[in-house]
Amino acid sequence: MIKYIIKRILQAIAVLLLVTCITFFLMKLVPGSPFASEKSQSPEVLEALNKKYGLDQPYSVQLKKFIVNAVQGEFGVSLKMQKDRPVMDIIKEMLPTSVKLGLIALVWATLVGVPLGALAAYNRGKKLDSFLRVLTTIGISAPGFVVATLLLLFFGVKLKIFPTMGLNTVGSYFMPCFSLGFYPMCYIARLSRSSMLDAIGQDYIRTARAKGVPESKILFKHALKNAFIPVLTYLGPLTAGIITGSMVVESVFSVQGLGRYFINSVLNRDYPIIMATTLFFAFMVIVMNLVVDILYRFIDPRIDLTKGD
Repeated sequence: MIKYIIKRILQAIAVLLLVTCITFFLMKLVPGSPFASEKSQSPEVLEALNKKYGLDQPYSVQLKKFIVNAVQGEFGVSLKMQKDRPVMDIIKEMLPTSVKLGLIALVWATLVGVPLGALAAYNRGKKLDSFLRVLTTIGISAPGFVVATLLLLFFGVKLKIFPTMGLNTVGSYFMPCFSLGFYPMCYIARLSRSSMLDAIGQDYIRTARAKGVPESKILFKHALKNAFIPVLTYLGPLTAGIITGSMVVESVFSVQGLGRYFINSVLNRDYPIIMATTLFFAFMVIVMNLVVDILYRFIDPRIDLTKGD
């Protein structure tokens, strides 16, 4: 296990370096600069600003400097959005909001999606199964901004049940968390259903039924345990994505989170923030995938993580 973890860490370092290089050069290929929209800026002032932040240096020098500083935990300062404020301070301020929204959405999506998938598999071909398949298909097909907008118009504007902006009350979390978790819930339900149908057809399930084990115990203890492995595989990148990637939801509900701030940094070409947040997103995906692989052993000890090394 230790050897496997060390190998994954080395692979993670290589992936992060690759992500850094790709993001850096793609960012530089986009026309414009952080200071291009400043009013009444003379060429001399723009040149001085570029020199101050090192943007006049060759790309290779800038990239090397960023990597060296990033290893030390330094990502520079904001060039435009919060001028001269350290990027790490901005991330520390914005991240908790995104994490809170993401975790709530992840928990309810999993707690609802897995049982719905199990029930659909148990009632295969019946009305409940058909209804759940239609519901989950709609949920997977509907874009996140559509769900968020419909919730905003119906519950926020027409019924005025929940606040439409910010996260100032407990009720204000309902619409952002629901719209953020609706797609994952539907996907988890469909994935659980497929996995459960496969597990129910296994020999050990037939043996358990032959021994007179109650159907509920067979479904939720024996079958669900093995059927949860594909769901767990999806939960790894989902956790990273739902915590850090709630850009649309945060924008619709005017939530000051990291996802919304990342979009604004791209629009404003705030290079240090773009680089830092992209690396953070990639780091989260890598970490969660590693955690999921380790959890496999606890769910099914027969899985050999070192196989193929």
